[in-house]
Amino acid sequence: MSEIVFKGKEYVYNHHLTVPYRPLVVDAAKGIGPADLGSNLVIHGDNLHALKSLLPRYAGQVDLVFIDPPYNTGNEGWCYNDNVNSPIMKEWLTTNPVDGEDMLRHDKWLCMMWPRLVLLRELLSEKGSIWITLDDNEVHRARMVLDEIFGANNFVASIAWANKVSPANDATHFSRDFDNVILYTKNLASWEFNRLDRTDEQEAMYVNPDFDSRGAWNSMTYSSNKTKLERPNLHYKITNPFNGEDVWPPSGTTWRFSEERHVKNVNDKLVFWGKDGGAKFPRYKRFLSEVGGVVPRTVWNYTDCGSTQSATEEMQRLGLIFPTPKPTRLLDRVISIATSVDSLVLDSFAGSGTTAHAVLKANAKDGGNRKFILVEGEEYADKLTAERVRRAIKGYAWVGNQRETLLEEKITFTQFKKADEWLKKVEAIKAKEGFADGDLADQGTKKKKRFDKINVDLKDGVLRVEGEKRISEMADGLGGEFTYCTLGEPLNIEKLLSGESLPGFDALGAWLFHTATGGTLLAKPKGSPDWYLGEAKDAHVWLVYEPSLLFLKSPEAALTLSRAKTFAEWGHARNDGKGDGKRHLVFAPAKYLSNKQLLEHGVDFAPLPFALYREG
Repeated sequence: MSEIVFKGKEYVYNHHLTVPYRPLVVDAAKGIGPADLGSNLVIHGDNLHALKSLLPRYAGQVDLVFIDPPYNTGNEGWCYNDNVNSPIMKEWLTTNPVDGEDMLRHDKWLCMMWPRLVLLRELLSEKGSIWITLDDNEVHRARMVLDEIFGANNFVASIAWANKVSPANDATHFSRDFDNVILYTKNLASWEFNRLDRTDEQEAMYVNPDFDSRGAWNSMTYSSNKTKLERPNLHYKITNPFNGEDVWPPSGTTWRFSEERHVKNVNDKLVFWGKDGGAKFPRYKRFLSEVGGVVPRTVWNYTDCGSTQSATEEMQRLGLIFPTPKPTRLLDRVISIATSVDSLVLDSFAGSGTTAHAVLKANAKDGGNRKFILVEGEEYADKLTAERVRRAIKGYAWVGNQRETLLEEKITFTQFKKADEWLKKVEAIKAKEGFADGDLADQGTKKKKRFDKINVDLKDGVLRVEGEKRISEMADGLGGEFTYCTLGEPLNIEKLLSGESLPGFDALGAWLFHTATGGTLLAKPKGSPDWYLGEAKDAHVWLVYEPSLLFLKSPEAALTLSRAKTFAEWGHARNDGKGDGKRHLVFAPAKYLSNKQLLEHGVDFAPLPFALYREG
């Protein structure tokens, strides 16, 4: 397999291992609902450190990662700020922000992305997928990096999202009318995805001209693109029952079905010879009730997934300003394909918070219980990212101009020749909405106008008719809750040993559990005993700890025989008294019994750093 080489790669290849663990610190006042690290999360902090902080609770649990990283266009002003211990990286820190004059900006971008992608892969579940939006500046390099980290065999698609309504006539060469959405999976064989719902236009293609009791149907060709040499068993004659003629497959093709299957199709009345039975070749009837959803395609239009313009208008309706938002309709589609009703969604370049908004919309639509985790490192994390989530949950007042597109058509030269017809269409729309020749007169009709005015514009070859109305209303909230967090001080082993920094029970416990077992710490079951952390694949894990030197130096902090018996008896009482056979891994400052006694009760002792508790 080919390998991408870039300056600094040797220093960042395993950088994710050296990133310190920083516990999540809840700011209850900035969230909605109970403060709960198992709830929806908005995290303010460096996203590399935040991803490391999420590992103990969420490794292998995330079903969908959607990220919108810097496109590295040369004018974004992003900074490389990872604390990698190398002279190259330290020099880079002195040349921030990254701009178009920086000849190493692509190397810096790759160094920034590599450790984050490695951690995102660790957080993904086996059935999960990662979706990344980029333009042409870095998409080819991103593909090579993703091939290395995720495996080229786990690549699914590169989607062209046509996100511009009008061409950019000030472009130097070409108007760039689409962004890329790259899709990889953790494990393609395990990936779970959904087909798209059929649109009204797609369903309208199914009709029932012969009043079939099975309902509306459409027809598909009866032949395939295989030749007689490739599929000799599919090259046979069939008979038109209406005129008795023998029919062979069209030249260079075969039938789609075997002779045996064809007989069944005839008996099931699935072979259609045209309305009067005189078609040259038959077609196969497919009923709407049988076809299911639509397979996603690799070109997404702004009419279905929103545009840069509609994303900006959406932010304006929320009363917020962000330079490069993504439309919720884009995330709506990603979520509809890549999640189930209880999926966990992560966005570590959260920006304007579109991902959380789309998750809340999806839950409100189908009653699901999807959860989101947003990470944003900039200072606007509270006042913009989290504020959008608050407004989406609670509802928001909106004052502004609401526009509805009534006609949008690209005018070619041929259509330009029919200018009179287009003018008549425009006037017909005006009349229908209660306007005549731009006047406010309603031509005698008593119909209440939906709009304050009608705007007609011909720009960049696109004729657009919009209805505009000034409104002031309260948008309904979608419901839900979230917990706002920041990143605490890193767990520093030297400070831990000196007693200078003592983390909380949950913070230390989550990290010990993950590092000792490789598993994910889930919420403790109700009624769990004191000191219980959680259940791993082969052990129950306990932590005898309080963030107090006075406690840690006392006999109360030691693993005693009575405590070991209590832990073991709790394990034996599980599964209706049959036990579960798992050992007990106990972290504690000290023990007052021998290893032999511990083994008799199925207990393994893991000492916390002894220097933490010595005098002076």
